[in-house]
Amino acid sequence: MQRKRLLYLHNGRSTTTVARLDDRFEHWGLEVDRFWAFNNEFPQDLAGYDGIFLSGSPHGAYEDVPFILQEHRLIQEASRRRIPMLGVCFGSQILASALCGRDQVFRRPYCEIGNKWLSATPAAASDPIAAGIVPRAYMFVWHNDEVRADHPAMTVLAGSDQCPNQIWRYRDQPVWGIQGHPEITLAQAPVWFEQNRQRMELDGGNIDHLIATADEALAAKTMLTRFAALVQSSPSVPPESVNL
Repeated sequence: MQRKRLLYLHNGRSTTTVARLDDRFEHWGLEVDRFWAFNNEFPQDLAGYDGIFLSGSPHGAYEDVPFILQEHRLIQEASRRRIPMLGVCFGSQILASALCGRDQVFRRPYCEIGNKWLSATPAAASDPIAAGIVPRAYMFVWHNDEVRADHPAMTVLAGSDQCPNQIWRYRDQPVWGIQGHPEITLAQAPVWFEQNRQRMELDGGNIDHLIATADEALAAKTMLTRFAALVQSSPSVPPESVNL
């Protein structure tokens, strides 16, 4: 079977992360094209892409930064073509901003940080990527920005005690946002926490406690593998060249 093509947008300051999720998407059978969106690097058009992944970022989706504005346009074009998309952290927020309005992402009064249980909503049971988190899933979360939970075009699939919209889907389209970080493995967690110790502590995190309560988060990771399988099994998007 021909490998489907995934557009991987790096929205961080570096194209290399502890999680190396781009490499794992390749391991799961996809051909991954990487673009450093943070550095204003984007494909000329979306022709030939069967799925899109949007990573986290130090920025807010509401900022008028050139790469963020460009990414909004790319998301809107991809949605028009019904290309499957998955965003994590900032990736989830910019999907919401682009598809549901820039007022859908707001600054929280305090940071939510920790290894937490997320409770699935009834809609998750029949969802193509979220069914594996029913009735609840453990995941690391760390965010100062949040996606609102009351937009009529969103189906909320899971929430936490401090954030009602941790996982959501856009309409009936193959578009999902995950606020937390299911990509971090148990082995990677201590490394990532130490690398970000100063920022996490400023946000109220206790690094020793985070390391002690870290988990492989296998149920949460099914969302990533299910998305990869969905992209691999989806019909190829008809070629159409539209400059972004």
